Amino acid sequence: MNRDVLSVIDLHVAVDGKTILKGVNLEIRRGEIHALMGPNGSGKTTLGLALMGHPRYQVTHGRIELDGVNLVELEPHERARMGLFMAFQRPVAIPGVRVADFLRHAVSNIRNPERKEGEDLISMREFRKELREKMDQLRMDPEFARRYVNEGFSGGEMKRAEILQMAMLRPRFAVLDETDSGLDVDAVKLASQSIAEIGGHEMGLLIITHHERLLEHNPPDFTHVMLGGRIVETGGRELAEFLHTSGYEEIRRKYPDAAADEASMLAEQTTR
Repeated sequence: MNRDVLSVIDLHVAVDGKTILKGVNLEIRRGEIHALMGPNGSGKTTLGLALMGHPRYQVTHGRIELDGVNLVELEPHERARMGLFMAFQRPVAIPGVRVADFLRHAVSNIRNPERKEGEDLISMREFRKELREKMDQLRMDPEFARRYVNEGFSGGEMKRAEILQMAMLRPRFAVLDETDSGLDVDAVKLASQSIAEIGGHEMGLLIITHHERLLEHNPPDFTHVMLGGRIVETGGRELAEFLHTSGYEEIRRKYPDAAADEASMLAEQTTR
C-alpha cells in the first residue's frame, strides 16, 4: 500500500449509457504535477468527475485506488475526506451561504471526519487566522470571505474561490478542471501563480487545460494527451509546449483509432 500514489487502472466510464472513457491508466504521486490536454470532447472532464464520484458518471470497468482503497466504491464526500479535491470548470453558486461559513464547515469535516453536523467545528479564532493567512497569500480582499459562494462572482473570482478552497482543505491530490477557462491573460497568470504557491510538494496536481498558460508557473512533470476517451501519449513539459503551438492534428494522424473514436463521439454529441 502506498499512501502517496493515486492510481487509475483501466478505467472505463459511461455517461447516460454512452461510453466515454475507454481504458484510462494514470498514476500520480504526491508532489508531482500532471497536465492533461486534449481537444474538446476527448474525455478530460469526464475523467475528473469520475475521480470525484459524480453520480452521472458510471464506472463500468476498472479501479481508482488510494491507500489500497478502491474509490469507485466510495461516495464523493468520502473521497474528499481521503484527500481528493476537484476545482470545477463551472462552479455553482450557493445563495445565502457565505464563503467563510462554507469553508469553516468544509475544513472541519476534512480534519475531523467523525464529527456530527453542528458539533466540533474548528475554533473561530484558529479558522480566521488561517483563512486570513491564505487570503493574504493569494492576494484576496478580506471582504471576499463575507460574500455568498459564487453568487455574482466574475469568472476570475469563481476560479480564485476554488483555489482558496484548495488552500484551506489541503488535499493530497487535486484535479483542476480548466481553471483558465473564461479568464483573460492577466487572470490566468494570477491563477497560475496562486496554484504554484499553494501546491508545493505535499500535493499531487492533475491540471486539465487546453493551453500552456496555466502551466507557466506549474511546469508539468508529465503531460498526457487524451483523445477519443483514452490517454494516447505521455511526455514532459515539451509535449505541452508542442500541443500549444501545433495543436492535435499530428496526434490524430499518429493514433487513427483514437481519432476515429473522437469523431464518432463528437458526431453523437451534435445529433443529441
